[in-house]
Amino acid sequence: MSTHDDAPPPLSVPSFPVPTGRTDSPRILILYGSLRERSYSRLLAEEAARILEGLSCEVRFFHPHDLPIKAPGHDGHPEVQRLRELSLWSDGQVWSCPEMHGAITGVFKNQLDWIPLELGAVRPTQGRTLAVMQVCGGSQSFNVVNTLRLLGRWMRMLAIPNQSSVPKAYEQFHEDGRMKDSAYRDRVVDVMEELYKFTWLTRDIREFLVDRYSERRAAAAKALVRASEPQP
Repeated sequence: MSTHDDAPPPLSVPSFPVPTGRTDSPRILILYGSLRERSYSRLLAEEAARILEGLSCEVRFFHPHDLPIKAPGHDGHPEVQRLRELSLWSDGQVWSCPEMHGAITGVFKNQLDWIPLELGAVRPTQGRTLAVMQVCGGSQSFNVVNTLRLLGRWMRMLAIPNQSSVPKAYEQFHEDGRMKDSAYRDRVVDVMEELYKFTWLTRDIREFLVDRYSERRAAAAKALVRASEPQP
């Protein structure tokens, strides 16, 4: 059904909603992209979680070890359902992924593939804040964080300006998994502080921030069609 009839509805100046004034802790979901026993993307994610918890956030992880490969017939799998529920639960997300052949890993992409853009009338990622991080086996690269930003934009998330890329990740963590004190850890703190601030600022009005003229127009056209149909 085309909504373009040479009679576009007039534009209106957006009216900002009054924030609800939520005072509960920001809810942050963390995803990481490796199944290795000593996974540096997971260690980086755990360091981020400690920082976020220090900022009063409620943090939850999704561990991808038992998530099936995206394929028809698995939508009812318990881990698929849990991942989608966590995304709906979250106010913001942290994505931490290693670089593999210059790109994100299949482990990480599989998680995003299982989160649909829409679940009925609900969008599990729309308007949520996003911080992106990557670990590198060698010299510093930004291939992964750039790809994660692209994916976050496609999923209608609000990616914060700052990001973290940790080169030679095997040198940046103690044996107990804690990140060594360094300029790279300082950057992770910067990123988590920024995520915390942006999440506080946007979570009350996230639906307003991603509301689109084109979608309002399409919805109005569908409503007219439904109104013109014979009622049972």
